[in-house]
Amino acid sequence: MSKTALPDRCRLVLIAPVEGEIGDCTAKVESALSGGDVASLIIPVGSRDEASLQKLGEALLPLAQEKGVAVMIENDTRIAGRIKADGVHLETDAADLAEQIEHLDGRLMVGAGGIKTRDEALDLGEAQPDYVFFGRFGYDNKPEAHSRNLKLAEWWSEMISLPCIVLGGTDIASALAVAETGADFVALSAAIFDGANGTPAEAVAAVNALLEQSAPRFTE
Repeated sequence: MSKTALPDRCRLVLIAPVEGEIGDCTAKVESALSGGDVASLIIPVGSRDEASLQKLGEALLPLAQEKGVAVMIENDTRIAGRIKADGVHLETDAADLAEQIEHLDGRLMVGAGGIKTRDEALDLGEAQPDYVFFGRFGYDNKPEAHSRNLKLAEWWSEMISLPCIVLGGTDIASALAVAETGADFVALSAAIFDGANGTPAEAVAAVNALLEQSAPRFTE
């Protein structure tokens, strides 16, 4: 998390590139982290094997920690523990999620993803993860955020105090649409790393400028 005063609005979560060589991914993430406020970085598995995922995590962790950014590893508590990441992002059922949270006993943050319906969200939320995530890594392939995820976020934000993260689209403007649902965080990957919105640093700066100017405040 930021070492300075945190914005009282929706904040940015980075999803590291789903594919790509470690060196290229590291350079892109380093650029993005230099662009402004980032709440956390989630490192997805993608097509990486265990060794590659751990090497990527080891490369990215110090860059993020230097900026005060929390690092989450997708679906691998062992790697998260080995590299001393801040947490793990799990896509699993409610029973397994509850078991994992109990086993970790506060040693790692736990996020819950893979949610498609209200019932799934409520079931996973009962386990009290640190956040719920609406969207699927690698599926931010349209300019706008998926309408289902926006509807889930709006419903969740009105009913539940547990933080939610919503995957945006390839257009930076999708971050504002997410913020307008009341979501705590917008997750972006393609919009930051595919080059259409400038360098990753420029894209992060643009997202933060948009949210700072137009996103609703949580104190309102």
